[in-house]
Amino acid sequence: MTLTLRCSTSIINLRDTKCLKTPVEFFDTICFAQIKPSRGIRVKNSMTQEAQVLSTEGWRNEKREKLHTLSGVHHNNSKDDSRVPVFVMLPLDTVTHGGHLNKPRAMNASLMALKSAGVEGVMVDAWWGLVEKDGPLKYNWEGYAELVQMVQKHGLKLQVVMSFHQCGGNVGDSCSIPLPPWVLEEVSGNPDLVYTDRSGRRNPEYISLGCDSLPVLGGRTPVQVYSDYMRSFRDRFSEYLGEVIVEIQVGLGPCGELRYPSYPESNGTWKFPGIGEFQSYDKYMRASLAASAEAIGKKDWGKSGPQDAGQYNQFPEDTGFFRREGTWSTEYGKFFLEWYSGKLIQHGDRILAAAEGLFQGTGAKLSGKVAGIHWHYRSRSHAAELTAGYYNTRYHDGYLPIARMLAKHRVILNFTCMEMKDGEQPQHANCSPEGLVRQVKMATRDAGIELAGENALERYDASAYGQVLTTSRSDSGNGLSAFTYLRMNKRLFEEENWRQLVQFVKSMQDGGRNTKLAESDSRGTDIYVGFIKEKNVKNIKELALV
Repeated sequence: MTLTLRCSTSIINLRDTKCLKTPVEFFDTICFAQIKPSRGIRVKNSMTQEAQVLSTEGWRNEKREKLHTLSGVHHNNSKDDSRVPVFVMLPLDTVTHGGHLNKPRAMNASLMALKSAGVEGVMVDAWWGLVEKDGPLKYNWEGYAELVQMVQKHGLKLQVVMSFHQCGGNVGDSCSIPLPPWVLEEVSGNPDLVYTDRSGRRNPEYISLGCDSLPVLGGRTPVQVYSDYMRSFRDRFSEYLGEVIVEIQVGLGPCGELRYPSYPESNGTWKFPGIGEFQSYDKYMRASLAASAEAIGKKDWGKSGPQDAGQYNQFPEDTGFFRREGTWSTEYGKFFLEWYSGKLIQHGDRILAAAEGLFQGTGAKLSGKVAGIHWHYRSRSHAAELTAGYYNTRYHDGYLPIARMLAKHRVILNFTCMEMKDGEQPQHANCSPEGLVRQVKMATRDAGIELAGENALERYDASAYGQVLTTSRSDSGNGLSAFTYLRMNKRLFEEENWRQLVQFVKSMQDGGRNTKLAESDSRGTDIYVGFIKEKNVKNIKELALV
């Protein structure tokens, strides 16, 4: 017999989470309710089982003929279906430094709860620094294999991020996972392998794109290293691609985003809403700049980056480059910004071309992430976007060229800050996350690609969820084809936060039409929130997780 859990949101004793001090402690103890079959379990007979088997076989046969196209397993943005599937990001330390699944029993219970809430699936970072840490071409995927099997068991889907960056030093980073030791040894011998700012500060988050095509990593180029890594992943998980693993998000820079590390938070280097700094001072980037300047007969322009661009925590009007009528709008400024942003787009193009060749025909979709840099968006120069590599000013669209590059490889653009409202931002920061999102929606529509979204910061309130619902519609530009919620942790399972999530998921399934959930499961759906009332949390049997 097949047993399907339908009111399994009642498995968690929400009151017991209040005494836990850290997200890790939450996963150390999860409480299960004893569920009565008459209320919570649906039993399928052998005929249903047989139909399931036939359906599964048909699906597998169909998978063999799949093409890697914009229409896919979980993204559906047609005019007749406004449903937006919701995924939830798993903890950054889902796989341990030893290569094993972290707290598997707690993960199992959490996935069960997410499934009962109507969530489509989960997202996980496949850290380069964990998988290939033992040496070049020595891959350990075992912890991720445990997770994939568990996700499949619960009937969920999986988005996997090829995380070629370090974890630690940015917003929300709760653990430290550096680049592989053998890579850091190369960096130690050649510090110019990582991004460098004007003062010579090195940033070990990600390998500089300036050496993309140079054999600087044990005889391989960085792009070859990334390609070999993705090929190993494809070969290891080939039977799950397109069925369980429905999306590969290809890491393209710091935090997995296609950008320069222009606003590093580590050691207090940058604080919001500073403009950041250009990251073009390693020897490879300097050589590229010099060659580009000489090619147009402006050799002097290639000697260095802008001298008047200020420092990380300044404001646009404090600098000669970014002020209202600053250097950014001169011929030299336009040359530098075209080169700087163009190098970033070429970097994305190289890696995504490799990914497209590897995953085409597997049924898994590809996505690339772009950062939601919304501060100083209302200024003419859009200074914070410029230092990150997005040549977006009042007079120049920086996102359409990125969208067109992604379209060339049939890649979904994944964008952050979907939960933010202009009115919530500090006035002095000149923010406009809503204006930025509108611009990106238009760019993806014009380029003919799908747009998926994430929240930039952890939010659990109705206002943030409501803003995502509004953004998900296609009133202007593209609507969202999927949304990934940041992130699964202790707070998400607290009583009111869980209620908000369940309601949000249901509203996204209904295209934003439903704004309030019923108190009971009267329509036979798999979403049931009446368990939150104390009378429904009975017969708790605590399971201590090791």
